[in-house]
Amino acid sequence: MSDADHEQPFISHLIELRTRLLRIVSGVLLVFVALSPFSNPIYSMLAGPLTRHMPAQSSMIAIDVLSPFLTPLKFTLVLAVFITIPWILYQIWAFIAPGLYQKEKRLALPVLISSTLLFYCGMAFAYFVIMPIFFAFITSTAPEGVAVMTDINRYLDFVMTIFFAFGVAFEVPVATVILVLIGIVTPEVMAAKRPYVIVGAFVVGMLLTPPDVISQTLLALPMWLLFEVGIFVSRLLLRRRGEARAATAAPSGQR
Repeated sequence: MSDADHEQPFISHLIELRTRLLRIVSGVLLVFVALSPFSNPIYSMLAGPLTRHMPAQSSMIAIDVLSPFLTPLKFTLVLAVFITIPWILYQIWAFIAPGLYQKEKRLALPVLISSTLLFYCGMAFAYFVIMPIFFAFITSTAPEGVAVMTDINRYLDFVMTIFFAFGVAFEVPVATVILVLIGIVTPEVMAAKRPYVIVGAFVVGMLLTPPDVISQTLLALPMWLLFEVGIFVSRLLLRRRGEARAATAAPSGQR
């Protein structure tokens, strides 16, 4: 086999990778351009959980000179990336799928879809449930004579951290199922570790939420319930795998 035969597949992979990356960037830019005229209303919507709890005579401020223009556009770009996550994952999947076995494809595709949906659910939970409680608590603790006037850029950084933290926290069932399916642990072992998981969920809730029992519980309970969902789905998948193997072995055993 000549050197050209070895290099051609590698070059074709690079060309395919470049094509997929260009499609990802094009998709993100397309959504960003479509949303950019509405960047200010979109940012106002993002700031809603805070501004609804600020004192009547208070408002958000912009410390940096370019913040009023760049900060809404910055969030619009991040939002464009969030919206195009299915498109991004599809391009990644289309690049790596030809190199996977059929068994790996059957496992990877549901994992990608479920992890994406759970990440969206985590962000929505943070925006609609946690952030109103958090900002109501924070604004109510301001000392007398201190005006709550949050910088729009720092608010964006804080909210992005919360979104990412809750999005990752909601991946608990996916991680549970993967650990079971690849044989690292069994559902019974995971169930036996339930007390430690509950304590860990409350510790994570304590670190990611304001120091009050309500918001800490609002994060810890979903994480625990999602852990239980992961155990239930793992048992269901193992049962179906066992039934499929038994059905496959039955005809050969009868011969």
